[in-house]
Amino acid sequence: MSPNDPTNDVFLPANLIITVIIFQFVYTPAAVACSNVISDASCQVLYAAPNTLYPAAGNDAERAYACYTTATATPAATVNDMVTAAISNCPKTCGFCCATSAYSCSNVAYPRLTCSTITAAQCASSVWRTIIAEDCPASCGFCNDGGCVDAVTSCANDISICTTVGMQDFVNTYCQKTCSRCSSSTTTASSASSSTCTSYNADSSTSCTAWAKNGFCTNTFYTTAQRKAYCASTCKLC
Repeated sequence: MSPNDPTNDVFLPANLIITVIIFQFVYTPAAVACSNVISDASCQVLYAAPNTLYPAAGNDAERAYACYTTATATPAATVNDMVTAAISNCPKTCGFCCATSAYSCSNVAYPRLTCSTITAAQCASSVWRTIIAEDCPASCGFCNDGGCVDAVTSCANDISICTTVGMQDFVNTYCQKTCSRCSSSTTTASSASSSTCTSYNADSSTSCTAWAKNGFCTNTFYTTAQRKAYCASTCKLC
């Protein structure tokens, strides 16, 4: 049957060009950025891949059925309890890292770097870790750290460094979490202010509580106008 066959239901001109756009699902780096809570080997037993391929950044592997359902074939209804169990035990194997509490928070309104382009190398870099923890915690799994991380990831390997004479400048800069040198996460901009206000404008953002924990109210990178525009109440700005 040709495009111009008069018996067709729809007449198509011979010179008509049809463009078909196919959208393909792939996993983002954030989907597999974390570690499994139990061993990888155990996760692969509990969540056997349908075709031996597991989720990885950029691929379109089918999740193991047990990651999200009690069924053994698709189509299958999502079972919330199965998803919760997968997130709690084997988030990387199931491609659910971005649903864990460490990655489920808001980045600040005006980050000092582009959160969406942060790499795994930056997440481990002593140059970037503290900035990322404050501005882009969801990009590196820092949501539960309140903006306070060690710049050097090996600080906790020997906590005696926290009291070693001659190492205090180092730990104050690079081992703030391990050595409890972070500023209070509950401090707000008003603590340094002489304001006597008792009422404040409502926050315009629903993420202010999370931002405040990561330093939005106290970090001098953000102007008073920016704090007031988004989080006047949380930051206690008149």
